[in-house]
Amino acid sequence: MRRLSSSLTFFYKRVFPVLWIGFVLTVFGLQFWAATHAATDEHSPPFFPLVLMPLFMVGVMLVLYRTLLHDLLDEVWLDGDWLVVKNRGEKIRVALGDVMNVNATTMTNPRRVTVMLRTDSRFGRNLTFIPASPRSFLAAFRPDPIAIELIQRVDALRGAAR
Repeated sequence: MRRLSSSLTFFYKRVFPVLWIGFVLTVFGLQFWAATHAATDEHSPPFFPLVLMPLFMVGVMLVLYRTLLHDLLDEVWLDGDWLVVKNRGEKIRVALGDVMNVNATTMTNPRRVTVMLRTDSRFGRNLTFIPASPRSFLAAFRPDPIAIELIQRVDALRGAAR
């Protein structure tokens, strides 16, 4: 069995949002403390931007999380002609013959590989994960090697079935 998903998935899904919210709360707390302890004169900054900016940053994080991170699977392994998928303590096996399409994004961070299935699975019809691919500046301009391998294996299985 070979792992296809990145070991950084836990960081992206669980740690990064907590760090982001912690940073926003810290900045908000410092701004609030400075605003309440500052000398009250006509040149003190208004209170409204102190609330607006952290709310905007939380909104940006919510959109990024829902768009790029929420649907990521915890682990994806390749076991012969099967994908072993783990998410939130649950584990399923998906035959590569049930794969309809493999799509990879290269210009997003984190990179994403989406495996579209012919039928629904416990995790839905689209299985998305962060590939364990080499990371470099030039790698962003090349197709993902894990996605290419999955495409070739699925195509070989389709050719054998004909």
